[in-house]
Amino acid sequence: MSSKFDKFQKRRLISSYFSVILSIFLVLFLLGILGLFIINSKKLSDDFKEEIAMTVFFKTEAKDTTFAAFEQQLKQSDFARTFVYVTKEQAAKEHTDVIGEDFITFLGANPLQDSFDIHLKADYVVNDSIAKIEKELRKNEMVEDIVYDKQLVNLVNDNIQKITMWILIASGFLALVAVLLINSSMRLSIHSNRFIIKTMQMVGATKSFIRSPFIWRSIRLGIIGAVLAILALLAVLYYVDTNYPGLEIIQDKPMIGAVLLAVLLVGILITWISTFIATQRFLNLRTDDLY
Repeated sequence: MSSKFDKFQKRRLISSYFSVILSIFLVLFLLGILGLFIINSKKLSDDFKEEIAMTVFFKTEAKDTTFAAFEQQLKQSDFARTFVYVTKEQAAKEHTDVIGEDFITFLGANPLQDSFDIHLKADYVVNDSIAKIEKELRKNEMVEDIVYDKQLVNLVNDNIQKITMWILIASGFLALVAVLLINSSMRLSIHSNRFIIKTMQMVGATKSFIRSPFIWRSIRLGIIGAVLAILALLAVLYYVDTNYPGLEIIQDKPMIGAVLLAVLLVGILITWISTFIATQRFLNLRTDDLY
């Protein structure tokens, strides 16, 4: 009879550990996915910003020395990510390919201008920065005009701000849910040992001595759940990178490493705090309140 009871208790203990590890794993996995989404959403938004081109048109009297000096200026600048010099002949050929008709023959001359297509770094694709860059470039007397899609810049920045705000709200909500779920699981685990805690206290054991084995056990469970979450996140990264290489999701290895490390630390920290609070609660209860 005693053997059956011991087996039952052992199965219940294993089931309790499994449920705790599963809840920790699921919560940390979701938090890790959110963290990876945040760092990659920043990269995706930067890539989109850097696709917006600023075109600088030059006057017809501009010489090769003017273009060489301007190219050198761009090379030394902080704002230019990439740039390309487009002659008016190249521009005419591109227009002909697009419209499917040689407009130069019809007009009798090439009305296009030599230009530079400049792709700015993401940090400079904001209204104030672009305005400063435009003002600086217009100091060149050979610059005829500077064109870029101002409405698109405004739209991109406004939407990124909105998306960032909602991501922060979702992050805060999920973090709160993570704490509550893991805390609830740890409290249920400690609740099943409340009589053992009170018995140890009644025979003179100190609170720190009673808490210690429960805390270390919870930390081990937290580490197991966190490691499983990290392995699942690595599997997701591998799958996405294999099937969607264009996203370049694993390019920012330091940030990915930081997210995975944060998952491990959160798993340890939340289980430690939750166990400490739960054991302290039962230590402060009267014996009659345990029932």
